[in-house]
Amino acid sequence: MEDTLAKIRPHTRSSIAHQKTPADLLQALESTFKDKGTDRTPTAYFAALITTLDETIRKKETSLGDGDVLPAELYLLGLVSPFVPRAVMQTHLDTLLSLTAPLFPSLNAHAPSLRSQMSLYNAIFCSLDRSQLDAPNVRQSFATVLQLCVDSRPKVRKRAVDLISDVLSNPPSPLLRHPYAQRVAEWLHTTLLQASTGVLSKSKLDGKGSDSAEVAIHLLAFLRPVLPSLPLEAIPPIISVLLALPRLGNPYLSQSSYAILADLLSTSLNSGTQSGAEQIPAMLAAILASRPLKSDLTVVPSWIRVLGQTMLTYRSADAEGCTVNFLDAWKAVWAFIESTQTQIRKAAAESLGSLAQCITLPMARAALNEPVDGKSDLRIIIMQTSQALDSLAYAQAIPELFAVISSLTTSLAFRIEPRKPTTAAEILLLPLVEKVADLRVQKNFQHKEAADTVISTAMRVVGPAVLLSVLPLNLEPHDRQAGSEPRAFLLPMISQPHPSPLSHFLSYFVPLSERMYNFQKKAEAEGRQSEAKVWSVLVSQVWTGFAGYCHASPDVKSALTPGFSQILSQILYNQPDLRPLVLRGLKVLVESNLVVSEDHSGMNELSKHSALTGTITREEAAENIAFLKSQVESWFAVLFNVFSSVANDARGLVGDVISVWASIAEPQEVSKAYGKVAELFKQNLQKLVRASDVQQSAATTTMVQDLLILLLPFLDTSDINSLFRVCLTEEVQTCRDSGVQKRGYKLLGKSVASGKLHVDVLGTLRQLDSFMIGLSPAAKRDRFVLLSLLVPGIPASSLHVITSLIPEAVLGTKEPSEKTRSAAFDLVVAMGKRMSEGGVVKRQMLDGMDDGGATEAQASINEYITMVAAGLAGASPHMISASVTAISRLVYEFKDNIDSDVQTNIFTTLLVFLSSANREIVKSTLGYIKLAIHTLPVDLLRPHLTELVPALLAWSHDHKNHFKAKVRHIFERMIRRFGWDDVYSAAGKEEAAKVLVNIKKRKERAKRKKARAQDDDDDNDEVSRCRLLFNGTAFEDVLYGSESEYEDTDGESQVDRPTMVKTKNQHGVRLRADDDEPMDLLKGVASRVASEYAPGNRRRKPGTDANRFNVDSDSGKIVIPAEESDSDIEVGARKAVEIAAGGAYKERITSVDGFTRDAKGRVKFNKDTRKRRRENADEDGDVEMADDTVENSSKKNKRRSEVKPGHEFKAKKAGGDVKKGKLEPYAYLPLRQAAKKKGRDNIGVSGKR
Repeated sequence: MEDTLAKIRPHTRSSIAHQKTPADLLQALESTFKDKGTDRTPTAYFAALITTLDETIRKKETSLGDGDVLPAELYLLGLVSPFVPRAVMQTHLDTLLSLTAPLFPSLNAHAPSLRSQMSLYNAIFCSLDRSQLDAPNVRQSFATVLQLCVDSRPKVRKRAVDLISDVLSNPPSPLLRHPYAQRVAEWLHTTLLQASTGVLSKSKLDGKGSDSAEVAIHLLAFLRPVLPSLPLEAIPPIISVLLALPRLGNPYLSQSSYAILADLLSTSLNSGTQSGAEQIPAMLAAILASRPLKSDLTVVPSWIRVLGQTMLTYRSADAEGCTVNFLDAWKAVWAFIESTQTQIRKAAAESLGSLAQCITLPMARAALNEPVDGKSDLRIIIMQTSQALDSLAYAQAIPELFAVISSLTTSLAFRIEPRKPTTAAEILLLPLVEKVADLRVQKNFQHKEAADTVISTAMRVVGPAVLLSVLPLNLEPHDRQAGSEPRAFLLPMISQPHPSPLSHFLSYFVPLSERMYNFQKKAEAEGRQSEAKVWSVLVSQVWTGFAGYCHASPDVKSALTPGFSQILSQILYNQPDLRPLVLRGLKVLVESNLVVSEDHSGMNELSKHSALTGTITREEAAENIAFLKSQVESWFAVLFNVFSSVANDARGLVGDVISVWASIAEPQEVSKAYGKVAELFKQNLQKLVRASDVQQSAATTTMVQDLLILLLPFLDTSDINSLFRVCLTEEVQTCRDSGVQKRGYKLLGKSVASGKLHVDVLGTLRQLDSFMIGLSPAAKRDRFVLLSLLVPGIPASSLHVITSLIPEAVLGTKEPSEKTRSAAFDLVVAMGKRMSEGGVVKRQMLDGMDDGGATEAQASINEYITMVAAGLAGASPHMISASVTAISRLVYEFKDNIDSDVQTNIFTTLLVFLSSANREIVKSTLGYIKLAIHTLPVDLLRPHLTELVPALLAWSHDHKNHFKAKVRHIFERMIRRFGWDDVYSAAGKEEAAKVLVNIKKRKERAKRKKARAQDDDDDNDEVSRCRLLFNGTAFEDVLYGSESEYEDTDGESQVDRPTMVKTKNQHGVRLRADDDEPMDLLKGVASRVASEYAPGNRRRKPGTDANRFNVDSDSGKIVIPAEESDSDIEVGARKAVEIAAGGAYKERITSVDGFTRDAKGRVKFNKDTRKRRRENADEDGDVEMADDTVENSSKKNKRRSEVKPGHEFKAKKAGGDVKKGKLEPYAYLPLRQAAKKKGRDNIGVSGKR
């Protein structure tokens, strides 16, 4: 509320009456509050405005002009009422209604006040309980607002719609639906029915030129936001009326009604309610009967989409009934697939995709029992689609046809028999996919991406084992010698999940990759590096598909033989390029079986689809997991060896695979592996302590620590305890290698976070405190994380330990590493939360306070801030600055829990540091001031403005460290929160006040420029830039984030020029013919039809550029003229020689760069005058001229300038009487010259034409 009112206060000086009056009224109210000592609460504002409104109505001052009081009172009431407590609104309901309800008739003609009244009633309706909603005055007021939802004024209508939507979406507790929802639904149904029949009353037409179609459009705009809040039983009558609205003949109305129907059906389908399911057959018949014209671009897409949504809803409600109407709906949508409009074709393809989801298993089985030319629905559809690929009528719709084929393939992923992998798509659509693949390999085919989508979908549904049987790869030399077209584009598609068994990869692709690898080695031996690179890429693509075969494969036990495992191991050891591909497959092998074996309720949609359409069952997945568990020990050995042999940056994927396999391993297997790795860690740690070369010896130790980090989540309690003890030793925590320290702290932190470890917090903190001396900067982040995990476990009687952690955490907030700073802030906040939970701080246990005078203190956030504030007395500026930053974070985090006295003490204390001479301290203090102005209450800060403003103005001229920009932004925030008058009055000196005036002018100038820029273009780019600048935590956004700090508000706003949009060519399509192939007008003509300006048609024809040159008849060589062959350097040199004979002296005397000598021989350079520059430009132009200048000059230069009458009398250095395009009345013009010229441009004696 305060931010809203702060925008009104500056308008007291406004010259606009309707802006000045609310500001004056607000100022008067706040002056009354100040005199009576009343707090500025929403309730106080509300009570004062109600009293003022009552007096205004009693005095009958109800005029609604711009400067009148009543509109200002309603405006302020509308702003304040959303913040008033519900109890206050309920208590004063009768008073509010008695004062404001009678105003509706008079407000109807005054839109701004009417909108303010509706803002007030929005708060009233949302705050009432169930019993108050039945009051007659409340119901009458609601009915009045409901009628305004069809008002002809857009802003009034929008405010009424927002009011009704907010009221219905916030029912009184404990109701789930608002009591007025049924009433709104009945009003909607009645009004829509009247609009569809054209019998609307005059009250709804409002006598301002509205007709039934316009009112219906307003109703549909109102229906969309309130639709989710209406009762389900009220939906069917509204649907029946929506179907009748297109009869009015309004294209926009038809589009809106269809769009709302589609949203309604989509909502009911997603929620599973099927509201109005019994009306779906009649609704479907009505939609099919109201088919629009094919050329109607406005209505057709909406009609097509609503038909697809209707069929989807029909299938979920009654699958058998949907089957009966399936073919009719398909034919109705298919008629639009050949449209010339891209928007209609895309909508038709989407709707056909929705219809494809309505295909059921009985429909597929009926099609399988018929021949190819059968009469079942699916056979007709497939035949129709196949013929369309060769038809010229569907030439432009090839991408849409491919999208339809992809949808059919996905929808026919039915298993004909549960235990067999054969799908309906394999039998019904494989010839169609093969046809698409043949088009894909044609020369200059334009839609390869769309064809790849179809083939990729088929690969996912039927699998490579089936698809490659009809579409072989043809990659080996003997295949190409036979003339077969290679299909290397199939290889990237096998990496997706598919139903083909892993044994197919072992039998087909492993031998193929071996042969390709031999071809690669042979090409390298013979020096054919390009060919060798091609074979290398093909081998990589083959092994990319290994992960797709590993996805829930049904034959893991039979395919993952020792021989195949040996091949995989050798690849992991010896072929770094293929290693990531094999690792990804091993990871998918475990994860996919885990997903299938678990409950489907916790799966995402992709995993659920893969599980339900695959051939593997949950029992088979469990058997695969059991088999893989038996292989864990062997794969652990292989993966550990690979992990130790690869570089640090390549260990991430290997570690992921180790974690996945460890998740299925038996506890004893993990414990056994841990024992070996832990023993290796101890041995290498001892070697590292005695080693002279620390860097070389530490590599193995850090590698072993990484393995321990991977195994730690799967260890039992005993192993975690032993690991914790090993890491909490001086050898690890004070190791000379920073990597060992860092991983040691990370192991300790993960051990504590696992929850399996019982930690002696106080003993651990004492040990960690003893390791501070040898702490490496790289390990600080993980140390802070560990301390943050230990702090919540500190006993309530030992909270004095926190004081020993505060200096380390506070100094950590100034670390160079962002992650370390973030961890330090988390530790500061964690200690604050622990202190706020309560306990005892034994001050006598602290160092320096054991003299007997110290007492115990109760733990609280106030006590903790006092502890942190002790750092303000530090000896170094760095410590003081860090303490200020830590206090800033605590104030932000616990602003609602800190006492106001403590907040005031903190503010006044830190205010002193603004006068410090150390910039580091001032920088942190400015951050706190900025945070305080943003966060702390206004009443707490207002008394200190007289001290704060002069202290800030002292840094307003300092450019170092961006102090000037920071101070300027702080003042901008202060003006927004406290108002201009309060801040300006606290400035004091005249010079200081000038700074504030300048800041205000800059801000106002920036607002005006931004408003002008928004008239031409949106500020999307600027918003995205600001989001990129400030993308940290909420605390950092408040402390550092500021748009005005990083932009020059005084600079000119750059308004982008409107971009010229090239009109799309409308020449249609043409047949593309290659010069070396005969044209076949019957077969596959659609694939050769291309757009006039398709990318493939803008082909460069080699040799055409040479046609403009002459050719030597004897030798056949191109003859290039000398002037065209000379370079710029040669031409310039030749011209320099030509002018060198006598031009050098003239150049020295007359040019700008020349000079002369006086009588004493002193050099005097020529003055850079305008005349000399003009002469030089003329001379340069003369030099640049060529012989054919006249011939090649543009048309606009050929037109000679028209000689104006009286030009000879024009002054040489002034404009004279003769003006451009006209003459002055007293211009001197000889009579003979005026009378000599006849015709259209004749000028009379008086100078008139």
